Amino acid sequence: MTELKKPTWTSSDMFPAWLLAAAAIVLQMATNGRYGYFRDELYYLALSHHLAWGYVDLAPMAPFVLCISRTFFGESLHAIRLLPAVALGAEILITGLIARELGGKRFAVLLSCLAVLVAPVIVNNASRFSMNPFESLFWMGSIYFVLRAINHNQPQMLLWSGVLIGLGVENKHSTAFFLISLTAGILLTNERRWLRTKWLWMAAAIIILLALPNLIWQVQHGFPTWIDLSNVKKIHKNVELPTVAFLKQQVMTLLPINALVWIAGLGFLLFDREGKRYRVVAATYLVFLAIMDALHGKDYYLAPIYPMLFAAGGVFWQKLVDAHSGLRWMKVAFPIVLLILGVIVYPIILPILPPDRIAPYMQALGVGMPRTETHMESVLPQYFADEFGWPEMVAQVAEVYNKLPADERARTAILAGNYGSAGAIDFFGPRYGLPPSISAHQNYYYWGFRQYTGESLIMLNWDLDDARYGCQNVEEGPKVDYPYTMSWEHYTILICHGLKKPLPEAWLHFKVWD
Repeated sequence: MTELKKPTWTSSDMFPAWLLAAAAIVLQMATNGRYGYFRDELYYLALSHHLAWGYVDLAPMAPFVLCISRTFFGESLHAIRLLPAVALGAEILITGLIARELGGKRFAVLLSCLAVLVAPVIVNNASRFSMNPFESLFWMGSIYFVLRAINHNQPQMLLWSGVLIGLGVENKHSTAFFLISLTAGILLTNERRWLRTKWLWMAAAIIILLALPNLIWQVQHGFPTWIDLSNVKKIHKNVELPTVAFLKQQVMTLLPINALVWIAGLGFLLFDREGKRYRVVAATYLVFLAIMDALHGKDYYLAPIYPMLFAAGGVFWQKLVDAHSGLRWMKVAFPIVLLILGVIVYPIILPILPPDRIAPYMQALGVGMPRTETHMESVLPQYFADEFGWPEMVAQVAEVYNKLPADERARTAILAGNYGSAGAIDFFGPRYGLPPSISAHQNYYYWGFRQYTGESLIMLNWDLDDARYGCQNVEEGPKVDYPYTMSWEHYTILICHGLKKPLPEAWLHFKVWD
């Protein structure tokens, strides 16, 4: 029991966690440079040049982290994806520590950490830069300190939970829903005794203090994130699944066999004599699941919360095997089966295969094309499709731009219809001598129309009829038609000769927050 009371990063039982964490980092770094920059990564790179306490569609931390990352490591694919790879390794380590806090030994640590390493949605999220790879570190780190507070009767540990949740809110706003769920879990279980201590309220104060900069920014700008989310809801942008289908997606995105781990973990926390001590963890998950289902959240929104259930599942299987000597074979067989199935799935979540082999491989496995947004159409899953075509598109734009007379080029703006195209112009454009793009999509709207008046525009992602409606004369350029990209990245480059309204006057009408 002494080792359980004082778990350390260097405990012998944590060896599998360290090994699998290292394997996760190597796996990501060996594969994450094979395709190209992801659409959102180009946007994040642009945001990292415009640091602020908030943005239309995300919290401030990710652009700040990327700014630091590119300063020290550069802007290559491997460079900007290094921290997400390390974050996956850290997530695996935290899972092992949670398993130890729940009473697990080496097998529990091995099984729970391996479950994370083969969970498709978790591994895929860590394959590119975004808020998502870091989200679980804040959530599961806070759970770790909650468990420490329970095991050692030290509610002062909640202060660290407060720090992590506060930082988590600055990383991604969905952390607010995790906070609501954890609060409900505390109120619904014996941990409501913490309400009588100063530590819980101090933790709450820390969360508010850390979240305050972004909240002030939101107030100053009229709550743009709320407007953005409301617009998404109004246009039914995201696929909205009924409850049964939503639950099925949880099983599928985590690898079906992993259900034997996390569902067993949920049962352990709810019904096991020793596991019931940690019911706050189960309650947190169930409340969060209910919130995401009610709000029709995307299936991957729950990914950051599962490591704690994997940890509990590892403890469940460890206890079961230890209590029945005839099941000891499972200590070898179960991890091997998990690993084999994970390796089989890797080519559909990591850039391993040539792009033209991905769809046939998915068909061979009986896996359908995943869709989280209603208008997704591509021969590849979006997380792959959005990594293709950007340099080629920018080269086409450069060809159009450089054919213009020199005096006209100086007055010509490149107006992108979405932040992906705008980010691509900003990132790849300098090598062709292109000026920075302008766009009214998401946070690009705030950066404005620069010095341009609208007398000459190269328009990307625009419908021809819409362009003709707004322009005095429209010339059609080359068609952007790279085979692996999303449907909305197949369009004709348009040259607008003279907006009917001056660009400063038309700018508000171009605004798109979705």
